[in-house]
Amino acid sequence: MTLEPGSVDIIRLAWSRQLGFDDAAFGSAAGDRHTRADDACGSVDFVRLFGTSVLVGPQGVLDAAAGIPDEDMAQHVTLLTLTRRTGGHGLGAAALFFADDLPLAQPAEELTVSHGHPEALELESRCPPDDVNEVRLSTLPHVFTIMRDDDGLSVPVACGAYSEQQGILADIRVLVDPEWRRRGLGSLVASIAAQEALASGLTLQWRADVSNKGALALSRSLGFTAGGIQTSVLLG
Repeated sequence: MTLEPGSVDIIRLAWSRQLGFDDAAFGSAAGDRHTRADDACGSVDFVRLFGTSVLVGPQGVLDAAAGIPDEDMAQHVTLLTLTRRTGGHGLGAAALFFADDLPLAQPAEELTVSHGHPEALELESRCPPDDVNEVRLSTLPHVFTIMRDDDGLSVPVACGAYSEQQGILADIRVLVDPEWRRRGLGSLVASIAAQEALASGLTLQWRADVSNKGALALSRSLGFTAGGIQTSVLLG
């Protein structure tokens, strides 16, 4: 699916505000790079969105990055190299996908969906730590967990969730119990969360680590459109 021009403007606005720029930062000509020096920040963030890029971090990092092309800045190793002396570590690079509408997934059977956090937290206990740390369900205010019967007990098997970014974007996350994967539950629960966000007037955002082939494939299968990349490191 393609984004409406107005939706692209909304996405640019949300990210401009998120990174502390004026509202038009991402609306400038493609190929431009905007920078904002913040010597008190605890991270360095490079975001390329619809052809325009921004970089936020200490002035020394901005100076060192001045001659580096965007294609290289999008690589996590580049930011790690630039911040080696200040303890740069973690976070990584995430592809950014967006949608202003998605088809409604129709389940093959009736579902029980919980909106509570206890069920989402129980699901986290059933999943690998790396998956839990990437999705971070416990930090998200809107959760939708599919429950299934297991020997008479109702257990969580998949959760779609989102948080609001600048009151404009819904950042969608999905976590599925490893024993229940490859059954379409990820697509289904993502659709549930997405439809709830759309009903609240939000534009959809999907972030996936560039090495997470499963999440990248799921975003495309759901109908999200690629829009850019976010590369970040923590300092100190």
